[in-house]
Amino acid sequence: MTQKNNLYLVAVDGSEWGERAADHAVGLAQKTGAEVRLITVIPWSGFQPMTVEEIATRPVEKEEEERMAHEKILSPLLQKHEKSGVTMTSEFHWGHPVKIIQARAKTTRPAYVFIGRRGRSRVADLILGSVANSLAHSLGVPVVLVP
Repeated sequence: MTQKNNLYLVAVDGSEWGERAADHAVGLAQKTGAEVRLITVIPWSGFQPMTVEEIATRPVEKEEEERMAHEKILSPLLQKHEKSGVTMTSEFHWGHPVKIIQARAKTTRPAYVFIGRRGRSRVADLILGSVANSLAHSLGVPVVLVP
């Protein structure tokens, strides 16, 4: 299987579905020689703090969330697959998950984007939307939805 860009971008969020997406990407990368890049995005609004307490605590909370994301999401997956023979990297971002993943896919131009797919009903997807659903319909890159 020849790829124009031998990169698989994998959206992970600490859930079992995200872990399955990473496992699936690594398994395919072992066969194709692709690099796997894990990406996690923590939603963070751009609101401006209004009180002295918000001004004081917001940077501390954000720093703690970032540390936890590396410790609980990215590092365990990198360690789990360190002996797979697959080159793996990770990135962490703040913002709207769909927008960030779209932007990263545009700049990195991966062969595939892998994302876990939760078992929600079609009605819930239509009403609520989801990161997986939004990416599958808007990315412009092949998306692998992993159950």
